[in-house]
Amino acid sequence: MASFFSKLFGRSSDTAAAPAKESVQMHGDCTIRATPMREGAQYRIAGTIEKTVDGAVLKRTFIRADVFASEQDVLDATFRKARQIIDQNGASLFSDGAASRQV
Repeated sequence: MASFFSKLFGRSSDTAAAPAKESVQMHGDCTIRATPMREGAQYRIAGTIEKTVDGAVLKRTFIRADVFASEQDVLDATFRKARQIIDQNGASLFSDGAASRQV
């Protein structure tokens, strides 16, 4: 019965932070993977920026507070945010050599 009310009022753990479809774009020598997170009826900006350096793939993940009602809107915003991160940080985004970290 509690599960019914949770789903009715949007508090279902089944849909909280569930990934939406993944989409990929290139920006310079970086690969952007948009992996928005579904939260109820909305989508949160989330993605990964990848770059191959000396044969190793370095990943920088990001999650932002922005939420959108449509999946296409969140994909567009995720790619825009990733391009902004790449352009603002330049070479320093991957200069530490860490295999993976949050940005």
